Amino acid sequence: MKSNRNFLLLMLGQSLANIGDVIYIVGVISVIYSLTESATAAAFVPFTITFSMFISSILTPLLIGAFNLKHLLIGSQIGKTVILFGLGTFLTIGIDLSNFTFIFILIAGIAFLDGCANPIRQTLIPYYVEEESLVKANAIAETITQSIQIGTWFFGSLLLIVLNPSLLIWLVTVLFVFASIILSLLKSVEHKAEKQEKKWILLTQGWQTIKGSPVLKTVAQMEFFETLAGSVWIAAILLVYVEQALNAEEYWGLINSSFFVGLVLGSLICIKFDLYVDRNRHVFIITGAFMTCLFTIVFGLTSFPVIALILSVLIGLFGQLKNIPQQTLVQTSVPKEQLATVYTSLGTIGTGAFGIASLAMGILSDYFGVRSVFVLSGVLLAVVSIMAIKNRNLFRKIVE
Repeated sequence: MKSNRNFLLLMLGQSLANIGDVIYIVGVISVIYSLTESATAAAFVPFTITFSMFISSILTPLLIGAFNLKHLLIGSQIGKTVILFGLGTFLTIGIDLSNFTFIFILIAGIAFLDGCANPIRQTLIPYYVEEESLVKANAIAETITQSIQIGTWFFGSLLLIVLNPSLLIWLVTVLFVFASIILSLLKSVEHKAEKQEKKWILLTQGWQTIKGSPVLKTVAQMEFFETLAGSVWIAAILLVYVEQALNAEEYWGLINSSFFVGLVLGSLICIKFDLYVDRNRHVFIITGAFMTCLFTIVFGLTSFPVIALILSVLIGLFGQLKNIPQQTLVQTSVPKEQLATVYTSLGTIGTGAFGIASLAMGILSDYFGVRSVFVLSGVLLAVVSIMAIKNRNLFRKIVE
């Protein structure tokens, strides 16, 4: 892959940052729960993160229109490091029920900067990698991200046994420092900053680009329904599922892990057969959408834990076989200069829809049973499948 050094630096820097993100969240949830003994208070951690990233997705175009992408990425990582240093100091000095809510302000700040960094990372990949290698690059990025998700939650929990939460935060601060240094070594990219544009134009630029592109408009609509469908995979609903549908609470962690294993397998297939996947991206998008729809409905109806595990792997596998070529489709549908604002708009759709859908799915699960929400998820994915089939010609790779 062209500019391999920059891609590797980007992956290494973001990997350290992602590892740190997971470990610090483990530490923070532990602190809040031990102080309050309230699951609701602990649940406000992911809620705060999602809400802050939603706000960030809305406002980030203002920064993209004024600053270099590399500098924004480094600045967001340094900002996270500074805030985490403050969090470590706060925990070391002392925390109690009278001041623990201050933690949520710091969490919100870190999540806001994360919401700024995520679309920039996705935007930089096409700058550092040739177009014909984008499927492989996206697959590598997804493999690394999902592997970190699988391993770091488990590793972070083990660290919590050995270290107290404040030491965990200081460990993450060190990781963030190294991540900042590595990202600073990236090559700057040519990105046209539009400082003279009015703020409203900058805020709506990504939306206008999506509206003007049939491909992006279709992808945005599909991702909206996919996000609604994917909200059933949150830990709280999975816990109810293994208790009520499987009668096997011990499978809670295994179901979640098997889903991530499927994601990794899908990424590895895309790495191995990247050129074939790229040439047949429309086939993978349609097939992936249909198979995840089918397997999700069966997953919701089964009562056998082993079958549920296998289905969970298959849902992750086919979901990833669809998502990676779909990601490549976005990256090649517009000029690179417009990608960052497009990704922030897609991020706004994702975080906003996920936050609302997670709450709605929880309520529906209480009223109609947990099986119903997985069937509903499958129906939503059926809508995605129909959209993919209807717009298959938009997804075809044009070979010159």
